Amino acid sequence: MTVSEEKFTRQTLLEVQTLTPSLFTLRTTRDAGFRFRAGQFARLGVTKPDGSVVWRAYSMVSAPHDEYLEFFSIVVPGGEFTSELSRLAVGDALLVDKQAFGFLTLDRFNDGRDLWLLATGTGLAPFLSILQDLEVWQRFSRIVLVYSVRQAAELAYQPLIEDLRHRDYLEGVADKLLYLPVVTRETMPGALHGRITTLIENGELERAAGLALTPEHSRVMLCGNPQMIEDTRAVLKARDMHLSLTRRPGQVAVENYW
Repeated sequence: MTVSEEKFTRQTLLEVQTLTPSLFTLRTTRDAGFRFRAGQFARLGVTKPDGSVVWRAYSMVSAPHDEYLEFFSIVVPGGEFTSELSRLAVGDALLVDKQAFGFLTLDRFNDGRDLWLLATGTGLAPFLSILQDLEVWQRFSRIVLVYSVRQAAELAYQPLIEDLRHRDYLEGVADKLLYLPVVTRETMPGALHGRITTLIENGELERAAGLALTPEHSRVMLCGNPQMIEDTRAVLKARDMHLSLTRRPGQVAVENYW
């Protein structure tokens, strides 16, 4: 066994689901020794026809207690990795690094009453993992999931989000969650319309949630488009909400693996 082979396991693709022409989900087997915290990501490898392996980072959608791993992906036109990934079929192999990575986890915050999860596109993935883990429901009084996409058809995982309210292990706490879909390029009944930064600045997001974004009570996680993360961090900084670091606890946590 080579050194590189010692760093990953070879998992089997169990399910592929196409959501839109550019969005799909993958479910694979899970090595018994693979451990992760809700919100972390794994490095996935696909083997190209020439035998070389391409690696990319993907957050787990699945919960730490699930027996499988699930990932949410966009097809990048001409992309070296997603072009290969999107061609995989049930039964094919997918390489998974043995170690999980990332700091978009609840231990970034040592306090807080309300948790805001702000996602665009496939950035929803780590928040679904967090919401399927009991810790977040035990720690926070209110949880607001804000999921922004361009077109209504891109709102993925709606059945899973709705199902959270009916899971036995969340009985008595599921009503802590408020889900706010956002569609930017068309109007949709029941969804907010506009960029996340605009909705924060004009107060519409807080009115819809019935909660104020404050340094005292709010803790915010951001995942998705790098521009959204940068712009939202600036808007929150203007409200005296800062990145939470090991040496300096704060109110904001982000994931940058683009």
